[in-house]
Amino acid sequence: MEVLALSTDSIYAHKVFTEVSPSARRVPFPLLSDRSGYIPWLYGALDPEAGVARRVTVLIDPDGRIALYLVYPLEVGRSTAELLRLIQAVQFNRETGLGAPANWQPGEPGLKRDIKRAGEI
Repeated sequence: MEVLALSTDSIYAHKVFTEVSPSARRVPFPLLSDRSGYIPWLYGALDPEAGVARRVTVLIDPDGRIALYLVYPLEVGRSTAELLRLIQAVQFNRETGLGAPANWQPGEPGLKRDIKRAGEI
């Protein structure tokens, strides 16, 4: 798995961000800059009315397909713990063919897809 972050901020803004933000200093993956906004535009992240890129999380599986697409309201922060859980759940499904039920955590059993069990708790 490879994690990348992309922002429309400049590399200089990224540098300052990592110098002044304690949480940004601990980010273990590359932070990419796309000042043109082309990549956020491709993924539908640009909000033309607000003039900003929305916070969007895209998980692309090894086959190049989008496995997860989340758009966050500008006023709502993201949960890294939940993002990690979602990545692990998608990986769990790829490895086992089982679904990850609501609030699933790594190490818990998965669910077999079965239309006869629809509606069960």
